[in-house]
Amino acid sequence: MNGSAFKLATFAKPGGGSFAAIVLDDTAIDLAAAQTAYRASARKGALSSADSIQGLLEDWDANFAVLQDIDDRPGFGAFWGEVQSTLHLALGVQGCVTNGSFRDVEALATGFQIIGGGVRPSHAHVHMVQMCCEVNVFGMLVKHDDVIHADVHGAVVIPADAVKALPDAIAVIARREKVILDAARTPGFNKVKLREALKRASEIH
Repeated sequence: MNGSAFKLATFAKPGGGSFAAIVLDDTAIDLAAAQTAYRASARKGALSSADSIQGLLEDWDANFAVLQDIDDRPGFGAFWGEVQSTLHLALGVQGCVTNGSFRDVEALATGFQIIGGGVRPSHAHVHMVQMCCEVNVFGMLVKHDDVIHADVHGAVVIPADAVKALPDAIAVIARREKVILDAARTPGFNKVKLREALKRASEIH
C-alpha cells in the first residue's frame, strides 16, 4: 500500500444490502468497482492513494493468509470473524492459518477455511505491524509466497522444489498403505500376516 494505512469494512447501500470496501483516509472505495476501474484504466502516471488500492487488488491472486498474533496473550481478541472472512474471500483469499483466535464460527464466509489457536467471543483493536514477511505460527516458520498444505489436522510448509514430486510420492505411500490395510481387514489377520504385509509394502517403490 505504499506505506498508506488502510482498513477493510462493510457499508450499507442506500437501497438496502451492503458492499465491501477499503477505507483510505476518509474515502471508502468499493472493492468491485475499484478493481473494474483499474483494469479498464490505461494511466501510467504517478499513483494516487486510490490507484495504490486498485493495484493491490489487481495483483492479489487466490491465496491463503498466514497471520501471527504477537500480542502478550495471542488470541485474546479475534481478528478473524464474519467481516474479515467475507472481505478476504471477496479479495481472493481462500482461508487463513493463525496462532490467534477467530469468532463468528457459524457466520464465517461460506467456503472460507481457517485454522487458528482457538475460538474467542470478541474481536480486538488490531494493529497490523508488517505484511509479506516471515511469521511464526506455533513454531511453523512461513515466508511470503511459501507453499502451505492445511486441513483439519493442521498446516505444514512444503518446500517449493518438492511440490512437483509430491503426486508420485503420495501415490507410492498410498500403494504401500493399501497392502497393509487390506491385510489388516482380512479375516484371520495376525502377527505373521502383518510381517508379510510389511515386507510386501517395503518392496513398493
